[in-house]
Amino acid sequence: MRSLLLVVSAIFSVALFAQAPPGGGRAGGAPHKNLKVLPDDATLIPNMRAAAAGLGVMCDYCHVQDRSSDEKPTKVTARMMFSMVKDLNAKFPDGKTHITCYTCHRGAEMPLTAPPAAQ
Repeated sequence: MRSLLLVVSAIFSVALFAQAPPGGGRAGGAPHKNLKVLPDDATLIPNMRAAAAGLGVMCDYCHVQDRSSDEKPTKVTARMMFSMVKDLNAKFPDGKTHITCYTCHRGAEMPLTAPPAAQ
């Protein structure tokens, strides 16, 4: 089961980091509202999808119908986590992404704080 989860996660990762269409894939190219950490560019939607896959959740885990609303505390937490990941990746001299949501969450809403017990 765990290997199946890893295979599915790998497939999602490849699909999620594919190049987005010009304008970030938005109809009409209207700007997103209330962005505070992520840029409003072609990387926005792939970053959102990668976060959802990394936590094994759907968009409504953080968002309400009005995507610009900060109604859900999980959205505020997600902003802090995106900022943390951005800061950590900036410390690597090669400019590559070394840390993602999946690094800690491994497809779970709450990351493990200790290794699973041996069976």
